[in-house]
Amino acid sequence: MIELFAADTPNGKKITIMLEELKCDYKLSKIDLSKDEQFSADFKKISPFSKIPVIIDHDNKQSLFESGAILIYLGEKFNKFYEPKERTIINQWLMAQMGTIGPMIGQHHQFHHYNPGKSEFGEERYFKITKRIYGELDLRLASSKFLAGNNYTIADIATWPWLARHEWHDIGLKNYKNLTRWYTDIASRDAVIKGYDLLKNGAEIPKP
Repeated sequence: MIELFAADTPNGKKITIMLEELKCDYKLSKIDLSKDEQFSADFKKISPFSKIPVIIDHDNKQSLFESGAILIYLGEKFNKFYEPKERTIINQWLMAQMGTIGPMIGQHHQFHHYNPGKSEFGEERYFKITKRIYGELDLRLASSKFLAGNNYTIADIATWPWLARHEWHDIGLKNYKNLTRWYTDIASRDAVIKGYDLLKNGAEIPKP
């Protein structure tokens, strides 16, 4: 059984979506970020940087932090969404999400959504970067069904939840037809619908 320590964020949703796709038995242990539970001494033992998500695979007493590492682990364990012959390209798009897409869009959330008016420089910078990312993803998806090729992989699972906050971005997902096609196709998957509703409170995926 997999125990997932997470909050209702894009990084948390990556893992609930993956676990639902795998039809894996799992338990969600919610970490309340608003109460700084991620900084507790017990949580820090399994998450050195006090970040969610973390999993414990109780079958082999293995714990993992960092969402990308968790997706790789689960992909390898269940031999799904991480085909060995495709791993070079999958890893590139997964690392692009971990190193660029998530961090840059996350900063856009901070300046544009959570703290508007506090830094004109920050708002303009991360709006422009996020808009550029939309365009770069759209260009990739003009020639590829999914990010790493013809198959749905952990690279898509990692990236999609960040675009699921498109209403926060004020960029206009509909302006990017290839990105919209990809977003809509993934949003229609049963496991994505279930995994998006991380807290099981009826959360619905935003439409493009």
